[in-house]
Amino acid sequence: MTRTRAISAASQQRLAETHRLLIDGEWVESSDPEHRDIFDPSAGEVITTCWQATEDDADLAVKAARRSFEEGPWRQMTPAARARVLWRLADLIEEHAADLGELEALDTGKSQQNITNDEVPFAAECFRYFAGWCTKIEGTTKQISSAGDARFHVYTLREPVGVAALIVPWNGPLVQASWKLAPALAAGCSVVLKPSELTPLTTNLLGELASEAGIPEGVVNIVHGDGAVVGQALAAHPDVDKVAFTGSTAVGKRIVEAAKGNLKKVSMELGGKSPVIIFDDADLQQAIPGAAAAIFANAGQVCVAGSRLYVQQPIYQEVIQGIVDIAKRTRLGSGRDPKVEMGPLISAEHLERVHGRVEEAKADGANVLVGGKPLTKRPGYLFQPTVIDQVNHSMAIMQEEIFGPVLATTSFYDDAQAIRLGNETRYGLTASIWTRDLSRAHKMAADIQAGLVWVNCHGIPDMALPCGGVKQSGWGRENGEEALLQFTETKSVAVKL
Repeated sequence: MTRTRAISAASQQRLAETHRLLIDGEWVESSDPEHRDIFDPSAGEVITTCWQATEDDADLAVKAARRSFEEGPWRQMTPAARARVLWRLADLIEEHAADLGELEALDTGKSQQNITNDEVPFAAECFRYFAGWCTKIEGTTKQISSAGDARFHVYTLREPVGVAALIVPWNGPLVQASWKLAPALAAGCSVVLKPSELTPLTTNLLGELASEAGIPEGVVNIVHGDGAVVGQALAAHPDVDKVAFTGSTAVGKRIVEAAKGNLKKVSMELGGKSPVIIFDDADLQQAIPGAAAAIFANAGQVCVAGSRLYVQQPIYQEVIQGIVDIAKRTRLGSGRDPKVEMGPLISAEHLERVHGRVEEAKADGANVLVGGKPLTKRPGYLFQPTVIDQVNHSMAIMQEEIFGPVLATTSFYDDAQAIRLGNETRYGLTASIWTRDLSRAHKMAADIQAGLVWVNCHGIPDMALPCGGVKQSGWGRENGEEALLQFTETKSVAVKL
């Protein structure tokens, strides 16, 4: 029997409202009278509604951000003052951990326990980490190399890039918003934040907390709506100086096209098809559950999901059987049930899409060892954890991002073949290597084409660890100093003495 938590009175009150847009410090209705229904994917039921922004609303939000940047106090504050506000916001996030965890579980289907205990503290830590950077955004002094007898004092400044549009996906609304918002604010930018139209709840609460923490009006604006309308309007807007986006490669290409009008800066974390490579000397007590968690966590709806598994031939059957066993005993259900280990997919449309990919693989000759079907007799958009072998490397199941709990597997013989297979994809987001051989681990990490490589683990995040892709997995990095610098411009100053 499913034992979901009762919804708190605070969340019930929020769900009873139609969620508004935050523009210039005011929570406002959209200029479009239509609302969007917001679903609980664990139940497949409508839980609340949200106003949907129009292009005119997006324009108002950008104008508010521009005014706050040009005239307001945020970028003119001392770095220490900005840091104190971000630190206060981190404290407020932790104080509201239960509310944020419940709301995110309701509109994503993710584990409420994991969100409250892990993701909310991580979001708070994100703001603390970048609060520390506020006082360390510095220029340098330079030496002129060819000025003849003239003398110069030359230096550089790091200045905020301006107005940033932050476009956030549905699979991690709170953390993804924090990853973008914290460095943008630390740099002194003003922002327009667009969450996914599917998952608006925690973003609005984050906006309330930002105001309570002391971020001035107009510095943080929030607009809801379809990416094709609102996201497109922000990416093309001439008063937006920077776009930070996480989502699919196809949408990322459309953002690049829209952004070319004023040649705005663009950073993007895009699709992934991350390889998990297990050698025959690996500690299988760690590697087998690690590989399973890499694909089944959040039902595979993770950019860095380890969806391609390569196992060295001598241990292939042992590893695959171990993962199949884990898949068979994984408890599916509502993310608000503390005993559930894997929640639903985000929507009925996505469930159908994932199922279609598996059926396509079967038609191509692949063999489904476990799973492969929706749980149609249960509420919500549940899909069985799935392991597929007999996969030809050219099959779509091995080349295209599925974004579901679907693992495509094959074996390899030696290091050279593992590298070749790992790199035979248009993506290059992350990878993990499992081996006890230290020399092999470092050589593989150097040769695998990915922006982030884990050794004997997978999916471990840290605010100091830059994350982003190569090839068609994106431009730029999130987290670390690299993320902060993407919200700044370098200005050089040469003074003839």
